[in-house]
Amino acid sequence: MSGNRAVAYKGTGQVEVIDIDYPTFELKDGPGVHPDNVGRKVPHGAILKTVATNICGSDQHMVRGRTTAPKNLILGHEITGEVVEVGPGVEFIKVGDICSVPFNISCGRCRNCKERKTGICLNVNPVQPGGAYGYVDMGGWIGGQAEYVLVPYADWNLLKFPDRDQALEKIMDLTMLSDIFPTGYHGAVSAGVGAGSTVYIAGAGPVGLAAATSALLLGAAAVIVGDMNEDRLTQAHSFGCETIDLTKGDPKDQIEQILGVPEVDCGVDAVGFEAKGHGKDGQEAPATVLNSLMEITTAGGAMGIPGLYVTGDPGAADKAAQKGSLSLSLGTGWAKSLSFVTGQCPVMKYNRGLMMAILHDKVHIANNVNAKAIGLDDAPRGYAEFDAGAATKYVLNPNGYLDAA
Repeated sequence: MSGNRAVAYKGTGQVEVIDIDYPTFELKDGPGVHPDNVGRKVPHGAILKTVATNICGSDQHMVRGRTTAPKNLILGHEITGEVVEVGPGVEFIKVGDICSVPFNISCGRCRNCKERKTGICLNVNPVQPGGAYGYVDMGGWIGGQAEYVLVPYADWNLLKFPDRDQALEKIMDLTMLSDIFPTGYHGAVSAGVGAGSTVYIAGAGPVGLAAATSALLLGAAAVIVGDMNEDRLTQAHSFGCETIDLTKGDPKDQIEQILGVPEVDCGVDAVGFEAKGHGKDGQEAPATVLNSLMEITTAGGAMGIPGLYVTGDPGAADKAAQKGSLSLSLGTGWAKSLSFVTGQCPVMKYNRGLMMAILHDKVHIANNVNAKAIGLDDAPRGYAEFDAGAATKYVLNPNGYLDAA
């Protein structure tokens, strides 16, 4: 085979479906590929025909020009696919398997992988710990918003679904296992959510909705979601969340109206570095969510921070924020003995358990995030509508597997 089509970042606000090479078991030079990774052999890899590949808010940061991503970078780190070819070093994964692909690329061999810290694998990225598909500074592994994609260390990375027919029946839920469901779950777990917890989640985008779903799955007594987007708040309310409209100001008073007290046990930041200040005319203020969470999380509580923060943001409001330096009220966090957990979700820590919850009908994540399948050629429209605030999780369908979904 020689054909492949994929979604490429073409500059600020622009994506385009282009022709690219069919994957091989070697990492080639290209946009975003670190020179030390060029020519890297991947005998342990598998080539997947993409079943579903999702548009993520993290992709939007790049498309908005808010990272140092190079033009023509192939996008996409939320991948589900059918194995069509395996390298000579693959022993257990077989052609025909339908699998979820964790967005973290990890080797399974280094110290961090052995400690289940797969988001910061030491061997897949010459620049820094941690690798991912189609993402800036993550090693240059080709993105999966494409018809075909290469997955390294296939026996380790791929989560095989146990039954093909069942998987295809539930594919719109299962495709969320590559990123947003484990990421939202990680945010809830990191915040200490358990039976009877009260939880505030900042942001009603797909990750925020996944975190809310996870908090309910973990037994939270009350899950409150805050956002400025009315449609996204309506989506959160549709599956049992309380909601607060941040255009009306700081969440503290609205939380007190719901709970009787102005604090929650657990706080989750599902917004990240493009956060805006509270109020109807709130301007970008990237520390807003973190400082607000420290104020409204009870003393001794915890904050999960799956929202993305970067060290290179050319579109930031000031020079400090361009380097990821934010004006945090760390004294508040210290005085209240708060715990913080940041960074990439280690997807493999959670994805099998969440798969089982989906397969046994304990959770319906696709409904909760309002998943919608669209064609690969519709990707530019999906990006534009998502960027405009659509309360939708767009799932690309490059090869027709989702036609019945």
